[in-house]
Amino acid sequence: MIHVRTDAIRRHDPAVTSFASDNYAGVHPEVLAAIALANGGHQVAYGDDVYTEAVQRIFQAHFGEQAQVWPVFNGTAANVVSLRAMCAPWEAVVCAETAHINVDEGGAPEVVAGLKLLPVATPDGKLTPALVDRQAWGFGDVHRAQPKVVSISNATELGTLYTPDEIKAVCEHAHQLGLLVHLDGSRITNAAAALDVPLRALTTDAGVDLLSFGGTKIGLLFGEAVVVLNPAAAHGLAYLRKTSMQLASKMRFVSVQFEALLAGDLWLRNARQANSMARRLAAAVHGIDGVEVSQVVQANAVFARLPAAAADRLREHYRFYTWNADTGEVRWMCGFDTTEADVDAFAAAIAAELGTG
Repeated sequence: MIHVRTDAIRRHDPAVTSFASDNYAGVHPEVLAAIALANGGHQVAYGDDVYTEAVQRIFQAHFGEQAQVWPVFNGTAANVVSLRAMCAPWEAVVCAETAHINVDEGGAPEVVAGLKLLPVATPDGKLTPALVDRQAWGFGDVHRAQPKVVSISNATELGTLYTPDEIKAVCEHAHQLGLLVHLDGSRITNAAAALDVPLRALTTDAGVDLLSFGGTKIGLLFGEAVVVLNPAAAHGLAYLRKTSMQLASKMRFVSVQFEALLAGDLWLRNARQANSMARRLAAAVHGIDGVEVSQVVQANAVFARLPAAAADRLREHYRFYTWNADTGEVRWMCGFDTTEADVDAFAAAIAAELGTG
């Protein structure tokens, strides 16, 4: 006879930390408490619950009364649903060559949304008006996918940040061309915390039309959100979310997490912690012979070059990813739960591996 245990089984050591991704982190205790609070009894399904109603007001407090919030399960969905709502099937999206939608989403914008991506090479992961113009052409040419949306990321995939003025410049230029602007904000909280500005300064006030708001990387169990900042820019979101398989039946458990994150300052505390640990790590490895920090450290990512063999040996104890195998560039990510002790131990391991510890 097979006996099935009904008690929880911990299958990992919670003391082991990683610098591979802020997705590796667990759930913030305040978020877990909020989920438990929303549990019990019955609430209307598919988003007609009191928690989803409340989170609409909370997002509006951050982004303006015009904001409309559509919770989804994950970041790829937030991006794809956003772009589908902004584009017709014959239209295209201008993005940085390093953009998540271009590199790390398995072709979902093309496969699911049927959209053409028009990538632009950038030195730092950021688009400018001049760089947008490299792909924003061919209007009216039936042989070319028609540019419709400019998609930017803040923080970018290289850990760099757009300032409010830089986003405003891109938005003004895009709008003059008749294009809309989407912002992939999987780490928008890190960007706002690093720049010490409100969330709306990087979005609503700068002219962004739609935002993919990230929750998982900053302490949620699961859940991201499509935030419509310009209602005229999006069409059919209620139906697109359903046909994209992103309409949660028990949506209260997604929405209450965003309430825990955004009703107070949890988002800011978590982002500041992650950002400060990245700065601490960059400072700790500075001067280690054989390590070169290769990108400016502005949010919660540290990019560095070190010998491939040393990186492989370090990965026996600390997980992290190689960003560019040709150059030996790796990426170290800090999360909301990364501690000073975690950083110091990792930096000491790097120094020891390279013979300077």
